Amino acid sequence: MIWLLCGIIAWVGGWWVNSQMARRPRTRLTALASPILFGLTVIAVWECIVHGLNISPVLLPAPTQIAVTFAASTAILWEDFVQTALKGALSGYVMGCGAAFLIAIAVDRFPFLKRGLLPVGNFVAALPIIGMAPILVMWFGFDWQSKAAVVVVMVFFPMLVNTVQGLQETDAMQRDLMRTYAAGYWKTLLKLRLPAAMPFIFNGLKIATTLALIGAIVAEFFGSPIRGMGFRISTSVGQLSMDLVWAEIVVAALAGSGFYGGVALIEKAVTFWHPSQRGRA
Repeated sequence: MIWLLCGIIAWVGGWWVNSQMARRPRTRLTALASPILFGLTVIAVWECIVHGLNISPVLLPAPTQIAVTFAASTAILWEDFVQTALKGALSGYVMGCGAAFLIAIAVDRFPFLKRGLLPVGNFVAALPIIGMAPILVMWFGFDWQSKAAVVVVMVFFPMLVNTVQGLQETDAMQRDLMRTYAAGYWKTLLKLRLPAAMPFIFNGLKIATTLALIGAIVAEFFGSPIRGMGFRISTSVGQLSMDLVWAEIVVAALAGSGFYGGVALIEKAVTFWHPSQRGRA
């Protein structure tokens, strides 16, 4: 009962502090403090509910238990992070987004490709990853190469569509002005159309960051060496080591958030001129 009362107090206290900060002028400090405070409140309530209701660790381990397992398993978690996030997700992300960007340029340069490639890309994007992953694992083997292939399939179409759409953003008057300066296709592309497409390109890159890690983890469920986030999650569930499963989830969440944040910082530096970025200053 005491634990449940502590959980209620933690929730009410966090809500009150957040409501007080919401009334103050928005600053960088309050923008950072609000989500951190909310996250800490959720963790405190989680801890209190687990102890207050005597929930089995097999169903839901307490955050403190997850933290202890995390600290005791840093070597395993790091090895899994390197295998899944760096080798599988990052390599597939770079290859998939790079290929999508180059093909988007070709589609823009030769319009007949748009009628042929985009429907095929749409068809591939609609394929369920659960069905594609075991096929790609059989084609490319059980190591990180098959996971990278799954990531390529997942990130390719969102990046392609966003880049193609971005290259269409300039209006006829802007393109006519470039022609009056005797600028050909490639100079117009580099000086006008690619800069205008950057918000769309970074939108595709940000969408792909989350898809890349999900694809690599899911692919490891269908075959992997004895390391990797997906491998560890599937084997730990079979052993009822749910604290280690949650530790892997924490690593995946931190990796995905850091990946997305890195791309967002690059976007802010490249598209500082765009109204959406100026509005965040």
